[in-house]
Amino acid sequence: MARIPALEPPFTPDVEAQLATMMPAGMPPIGLFRTFARNLPMTIAMSHWGRYELSRFLSLTLREREIVILRTCARCGCEYEWGVHVMVFANRAELTPAEVTSLTCGSPDDPCWTAGREAMLFRMVDALHDSCDVDDELWRSAQDLFDERQLLDVPLLCGWYHAICFAARTARVELEPGAPRFVDVTAA
Repeated sequence: MARIPALEPPFTPDVEAQLATMMPAGMPPIGLFRTFARNLPMTIAMSHWGRYELSRFLSLTLREREIVILRTCARCGCEYEWGVHVMVFANRAELTPAEVTSLTCGSPDDPCWTAGREAMLFRMVDALHDSCDVDDELWRSAQDLFDERQLLDVPLLCGWYHAICFAARTARVELEPGAPRFVDVTAA
């Protein structure tokens, strides 16, 4: 049960306008955004950064971005945000079921990770989650694969989704209808 219930329509005009900026045209706002809208100044401020993280301006590809996000959400135990990203982006990012399973409960050494950049992203997310840092050896290896823009985007993307996961879990945002569950991949 949600600790902070998501707002339900009808929304006030200012909430309606903000939520409209956060979703594709014609799509109803997801529960997380309706929960955030209970603190409208925060929602307005954070939506600018969120748009960057999901935009073409991010220096990572869509697939690389989703690898970082899915692993971060899995490590944070945030089934809500993980499920939204699997439902909305996994196919667009061309992530296979084996890759989604690995990101959820596997390791960068799983056989599905044949691209060095992708396994490195996996390793970097795990390091950031475990120690809030990337050690010198991992950093040197990452420098061989990523430029400085990308090396800055990875920890900020990972950190942003830690914050999203913390908020979604703490508020107990109710799972989106039709979104996959952890059990869907861990039982496979």
